Order: sequence, then C-alpha cells, then structure tokens
Amino acid sequence: MAKISRRTFLKLATATGAGAALANSNILFQNVDPALAESTSPEVVKYTHCVQCNHGPRCGTKLILKDDKIYRIEKRENYNNNDLCAKGLASLQDIYNPKRVLYPMKRTNPKGEPSKWERISWDEAIATIAEKLNGIKEKYGADKVFFLTGDPKEPRSVLQRLAYTFGSPHMGTESSTCYLAAELATKLVYGPEWHTASSLAMGAMPTPGKTKVAIIWGNNASISSTFSFNRIKNARDSSTCKYILVDPRVTSNVHALADLHIQLRPGTDGALALCFGNALIEAGAYDKEFVEKWAHGFEEYKEYVKEFTVEKTAGICEVPAEVIQKAIDILVSEGAPIVCKASAAFPHHTNGVDSYRAVQLLVPLTGSLDVPGGPAIANEPLNIDQWNTTFEFCRSKDLLPKLDHLRADREYYPVWADLDKQGSVQLNVLPEYVKTGKAKAALMFGVNCMMWPQSQEYQKAFQDMEFCAAVDIYDNPWTHDYVDMLLPTAVSWERSCPVTLFGRKMILREPAVKPAGEARPDYRICCDIGTALGYKEEFWGGGEESEKNCIKEFLRTLDVDKPITYEELQAAKDGLVIPMRGEPKNKKWELGLLREDGKPGFTTPTGKVEFASETLKDHGFDALPKYKEPHISPVSQPEVFAKYPLILSTGNRVPMFTHSKQRNIPWLRELMPDPIVRLYKADAEERGIKSGDEVLISTPHGEIKAKAEVTVLLKPGMIDIFHGWAQANVNLLIPRDFDPISAFPAYKSTLCQVTKA
Repeated sequence: MAKISRRTFLKLATATGAGAALANSNILFQNVDPALAESTSPEVVKYTHCVQCNHGPRCGTKLILKDDKIYRIEKRENYNNNDLCAKGLASLQDIYNPKRVLYPMKRTNPKGEPSKWERISWDEAIATIAEKLNGIKEKYGADKVFFLTGDPKEPRSVLQRLAYTFGSPHMGTESSTCYLAAELATKLVYGPEWHTASSLAMGAMPTPGKTKVAIIWGNNASISSTFSFNRIKNARDSSTCKYILVDPRVTSNVHALADLHIQLRPGTDGALALCFGNALIEAGAYDKEFVEKWAHGFEEYKEYVKEFTVEKTAGICEVPAEVIQKAIDILVSEGAPIVCKASAAFPHHTNGVDSYRAVQLLVPLTGSLDVPGGPAIANEPLNIDQWNTTFEFCRSKDLLPKLDHLRADREYYPVWADLDKQGSVQLNVLPEYVKTGKAKAALMFGVNCMMWPQSQEYQKAFQDMEFCAAVDIYDNPWTHDYVDMLLPTAVSWERSCPVTLFGRKMILREPAVKPAGEARPDYRICCDIGTALGYKEEFWGGGEESEKNCIKEFLRTLDVDKPITYEELQAAKDGLVIPMRGEPKNKKWELGLLREDGKPGFTTPTGKVEFASETLKDHGFDALPKYKEPHISPVSQPEVFAKYPLILSTGNRVPMFTHSKQRNIPWLRELMPDPIVRLYKADAEERGIKSGDEVLISTPHGEIKAKAEVTVLLKPGMIDIFHGWAQANVNLLIPRDFDPISAFPAYKSTLCQVTKA
C-alpha cells in the first residue's frame, strides 16, 4: 500500500476528478504529523462514516489511530457506501485544523463589528443561553425564539425536539433554500403524506431491464452525487433504457449517458415538460385507465398543454424543434415506465414549484408510478423522519400540531406552512420576521448567512435580534460577526448521533476519537440547553450520556415488532436489518396503503393525483402547473436584458467542495484556490476575456469578482458560478425575488453581465 504526499494527492485528485473514489486505489492516506509517523504505539482500528458530502452517502471509513489520534484513513469493507472521495480522504485536515473553534466564547464588542471574543466556560455559556431564551419566552412568547440549522443534517431532530418542547414551532433549516421546494411540488401532486412525497420528490433511478426512458433533468450525479452515479447509469449498461438529458450545461453525465441532450435556456423547464405532456396525450401514449380513475383535473390540464406545441416550446427553450421532436419520438416509441431524475436545485426559479409539478406529472401520466421500473413509493416505511430519528423523538407528531397556529411563515407563504407536517419553517423571509417582531432570538447550528440572497439583510437580521448564539466548527466572520456567542461543536468522527440508516439497515456509529478541545457533539449541546431551560426529564439531564440517551429514546419509539436495545445495536458491528412485515407491493394507492384511514387513493384533497391542485386553488393560485417566464429573464424584462445580457446560474457543484464547506482544508483548496466563473467561449471572446482573467460579474443587485474559465461546456449566453466563497459571495447578485408558492429565490435564472475587472 503506497503512502501519499500532498503533491501526489493533488495530482491524483486532478487526474481522477476530485469526486472520484480515490480510496479504491488502495492508497494510504496518513496524518502528516511527524510525531505520529515516528510513534511506535500500537495501531487501533475504529469504524465510522464520512459526512463531507452533505451527510448523504455516509461512506464507510476505517480509521487507524495512534496515540488517540487518527493516523490513517481507509475505506470500510462490507459497507453500503464506501467509495471515499477526495473530500473524505482530505478531512484529516478538517478534524485537526488549527482554525477550529475549541471552546465557548462570548462577544465583547457590538454585533456587526469584527468579532472580539472572550473565552468562557460551558457552564456560563449554557446558563446564559437558558436565561436569555427563557427571558424572551416570558416577555414575548416562546414562538419568538427560532432554532436553526444550516448544512448540518445530523442535529436537526434533536434541535426540533428542543424547539417544540420549549414551545416554539420555529425550527428551520437550509433546506428552505435547497431541497424542500421539490418536496412541496411533489406534495401538491400526490398529497402531504411525507413518506410518499419523500420517496418521489427527487425522482428515481432507472431499473435495468425494466425502465424504458430515463429523463435526467438538471442532475449531474457524477459530480454532485458520485455515490449514486452508478445506480443512474446501470440501465445504460443493460442497453434497455434510453436516456434524455435536460441541462443547459454539457456535463459528464451528458457524456456518459445521453442518447439525447436538450440544452435549454435556464428557467424554461416547465414549458418543456408541458410540451412532453401534450405530445404524449396527442399520441395516445398515456395511461388512460389511471387517468380516468385516479387523476383530478386532467381535462383542464389536457386543454392547457395544447398551447405547448413543439414549435412554440422550441422558441421558449431556445432549442431546435427537431431536438424536442426527437425526445418526443423516444418517449412515444419506447413507452413506459419512465423515470424523471431531477435534483434539489430544479425548483430554484421564481416559477419553480409549478415547473416541477409539470415534470412530476409525466410519471403518473405515463402509468409509471409505483410499478417495476418506475418511481417507487416506500414499502412499509418506518416511523423515521428525514434526519434518522422517529417523529416521536423529534416531537413533530405530538407537539407540532399544537404549535402550528403560531408559525410566522403562514402569513407570508401559507401553502408552504399548510403542507409542512414535519416542521421546517420557511427562513427566506427571516428579515421580515425580525422587522415585524416575530423573531427575537435564535439558537443556530452551522448557519451560514451566505446561503441567502442579499446576504447582508440576513446578517442585519441576526444583528438586530436581542440574542443569538451559534454553534460551529469554525469562526466564520460573514455569519459570526453578527451573533452574541459562539460554541464549539464536534466533527463527525467525534460523535455518534444519529444512527446510520440505509433503508431498513441500521448501524450505530461510535466516536473514533474524543472531541478536540472543549468541543461537544450537537446532540449533547441541545440536551444540555434543554435541561438548563427546565426540561430535565425530556433531555435526560444532559451531560456526557446525552448521545446514548437520545439513541435509546429513538429505539424506544421505533415502531418495530421486536424492540431493539442500545446494547443489541452496539453489538451488531455490521448493523441490524429491520424486516418487513409483508411482501413489497406496487400501486399502493389501490391497496389503501398511503392514507391513515386505509382507504384507496392519495392524501390530496381529492384523494387523486392532482393535475390541477385544489390546495393551490384554495389559496388563490392557478390550479394548473402553468408556465411563467422567470421574473427577470430576456423575455420578461428585455430592458434589463439589454444591459445584463447573460443568464446567471449559481450553485452548480464542483467535486472538491460541498456547498461552502471544505474551504479550510488546504489540500482541497489547492484544487480550486479561487472563485471561478465559467463562460461560453464565444461570450468570453466577445468581451476580450481569457481563462485566468479576473472578471467582474454584476447584476442590478450587486457585483463580485472571480477568475474566468472559458469553456464550451455551457449553453451560449449563460454563465455558471459556484457558491460559498466569502470573497465572492454569489448570492449578493441574487435578488430577494421569490417563488410565490415556495418562497425560493431565482438562484438559477437571473440576468447578469461579465466584464474584465
């Protein structure tokens, strides 16, 4: 097994793609600490998983320790995911980074100025937080305290438990700028039942030998989800499935998969989906039996989509008509089942929800729903929430209904509030909550002000709160200059909560090392604060046993025939599989498996798949998934387009970073040391721009600088820039111009200009 240096790491990551599975090359990734290298202490092996890729794949890691420090990383054999990429392998530089926050600190100067911190004890920190939050509760009401998380998914359930136990419905996450618009659109089609919506929200992987057509819609899994890319391309290897790639970029997915690539104008996906719907109906290539029995509003939909002829849609999408016709020919000739695999970012437009409804409706229209080869609804879903605990543990089942009427977002975005049964308040209007007195204080974990459009308004919101405490790994000035207190959190290899789940397989992750400095796991921090707030019984007195007690409560509330104990789970090093009570079933709506009352149908108001949404109609919106131009586009605002003639697409993934994370890891930072903006070759030449030039990107709302990368891998007339750079915060360019249904901003389709700096 070869050892690896920094130089070799960079060469290898560049050659294979930083998102590729470097661990498969059987290379030894070692801590560069010379004392460890020379130590003759015995090696100790610990098993856990990596969370560097947005807490999603949970790739298994085998950690070798010397002197209680992680010395080497290898992949974990016989584990569901173990294709470690550069981010996971370089994360030794995260856990041992000298920039980590290692002890609690309180501010000694006014918020909004560069932070001056004073080190304090945990006792003082917890007591102060409890005093401040209870004071806000007594003076204004518990609902005026907000409990927030950014990218970290792991502490969400216990933070939700803390919020609801305290009496506030206001637990919110960064998913109100990321995934949840896709889930909302899905609920408007199929109903608010969460297991159904979460099963279908992101689309489905094609099944070899069964799926006939896979429409990969704006998803570049080879970069954003390397762990799932093989599952997407499996049907390609079987030669039984046609792939239509819809994306304005020429991605590695396009090269690897596409039978046809539709390179449309950003923000026009809804028109294309409606065109597909019209063509399928005209050709009779739809499931008439399903539509007759289980579709609501189909006739209105059928009449509306007639507007979207191939010629008209080609003009809207700026795609040759023959390309769209070829896609239609594939859909009609190949037949069903089909899958539409999208991404969380699909609805990041001002008409994103309706556009995504139009895409979602292609599945039931073709009779592809919950059949072999089509998108499946979960079989016998466990009572587990999206963050790996139970609804009973996080208390969304017993307490949220009692608090729901207090939600601040109901006044602004009632559809969002009505369909959110799991508890995730819409945070994009946080400045308005503060200005109107609906938010007075916040406790937040891993929150990043740069995730919001016009970030300065959110910085001001936290500054204007009466009290704000943050928990984080690093001191990030763009966020923490606006808070009163900063607490150190443990990183993934220093904590155990929550349990790891792969479907029905459950694995206990135990800490590999003790937290650095005085850092504490998020779950313990929440339990300590909950206890100090006066809820000792609900949080088991806090303390060092907090994580273990939380896992015990999760297991106690898990709905299984044979209860599982903590000791049983701990002893099962390869995990425990919770067996199903029956056999897997298809078309579950026919069997009464989707509704609490056991009746056939869906959980929509009509009990059917809603081509015309009664929920939207009740709230004064169009019931049909109508196409609308982005609020700021070449068509809707030609006068703006004259000055800002390029379409700005932000947030597209790069292999070495996940959102704004990993910028503190030197090996990864060397792979992309500076913010990059990609321009199409002809657009760059027109502006006299070459790769490596510093350029100015401007919109009517702000400007930033970045390094240019000239390419032919984009649609002409658009630019592509990654987010999360403090020195080039792309969200300063994005207006606070929201989808009226979801409150999502137009991260993907506003207008801009690029000039040499």
